[in-house]
Amino acid sequence: MSYGRGIGRRSFLQILGAAGAGPLILSARAGKKAKPKAANDLIAIGCIGVGSRGTADMNGLMNAGLEDARVVAVCDVDEKRRLGAKERVEKFYAARLGKSDYKGCAMYNDFRQLLARSDIDAVLIATPDHWHVPIGIAAAEAGKDMYMEKPLGLSVAEGRALCNAVKKAQRVFQFGTQQRSDARFRQACELVRNGKIGRLVTIKVGSPFGIRAERDPEAPVPPGFDYDLWLGPARKVPYTEKRTKTPYWYHISDYALGFIAGWGIHHVDIAQWGNNTDHTGPIDYEGTGEFPPKGELTDTPTRWLVNCLYANGVKLVYADEKQVRHGVTFEGTEGWVFVDRQRIEANPEALLKWEPGPADIHLYKSDNHYRNFLDCIRSRKETICPVETAQRSDTICQLSDITIRLNRRIRWDPEKEQIPGDPEANEWLSKPKRS
Repeated sequence: MSYGRGIGRRSFLQILGAAGAGPLILSARAGKKAKPKAANDLIAIGCIGVGSRGTADMNGLMNAGLEDARVVAVCDVDEKRRLGAKERVEKFYAARLGKSDYKGCAMYNDFRQLLARSDIDAVLIATPDHWHVPIGIAAAEAGKDMYMEKPLGLSVAEGRALCNAVKKAQRVFQFGTQQRSDARFRQACELVRNGKIGRLVTIKVGSPFGIRAERDPEAPVPPGFDYDLWLGPARKVPYTEKRTKTPYWYHISDYALGFIAGWGIHHVDIAQWGNNTDHTGPIDYEGTGEFPPKGELTDTPTRWLVNCLYANGVKLVYADEKQVRHGVTFEGTEGWVFVDRQRIEANPEALLKWEPGPADIHLYKSDNHYRNFLDCIRSRKETICPVETAQRSDTICQLSDITIRLNRRIRWDPEKEQIPGDPEANEWLSKPKRS
């Protein structure tokens, strides 16, 4: 089995530390404490990975930062994508700024060339998941703040390595769980945190289920596509058309964990927020799942149902949406509240008219995830979803995947980030990397 086996934590971190290494010298800003930027000093942004999600994030950053930020570079291993992104950026600024001092958008195939530019302040990382952490660590070492798409990576050890790098370099980090910047989700969590549904008993999280896809034949690598760099730290395998395309790579464990992490992380993150457990997580996991038959292209969970228990006694039920309603349901001793991206519901319904007063708990307020990131680059304050919060939410997805793969219960120590007395399960906390 290729997932998470045969390498210890120390060896993994040594390999991971080398993942961002290369022949280029990165910014001399690395290791220096960043100061708040002056109000008239534009924030320069580089975008690494400009596929469908990366382009959406790039558009969000350009719109949110029209007054004080500029996308100055794009990077992608697909020549067509980077050419398209460059054109999109330059057309955007031409239409909104007219004649200005904007000098155009550079483009790169290799992210290390972009990170080597000392004039770039921050980066968007929206590559396939297996590249998130190596690029993030390299960005931190190069002195760049970063907006990173979810999930963090492919293992608990990867996430911790990124946390350490971000903290050591004192970088601003925003995780792409944008629901924290949605008023509906904030309202639901404030109702829970202020005890309006009584004592919280159970949280139910429903996520889109995974997909299956049969293997397709080996094919020539398309012109202008750097397949070896796309693979990066993943094992080397022949190119096929489906392998690098959305939605297939999301469901191949060499590159992602499937929707148990790639989509479910959104709602798991809200469960953490409502439970006030952003710096810890459940201590007990047990569940079952279904996987594609061996030999297919995809090999991540298609279905899952995991029961988790927090130290505070709250139960988390995490499943695909065929088994649990899509969204987040907080159930308490005196009522419940449900929230997804379209609606918020509560019982009793009158709860939805409640607003926190001066003496109540007010959660971090952000109305735009991209703007929050840019504001924190200036202020050097924590974003609404910083790296430690990201790691703890991500870990729930990771451990849910592990417990259903092992098909047995596992215990978790959130402080040590280990599975006590279980060497077999601990082997799944890291994943081998191609040098």
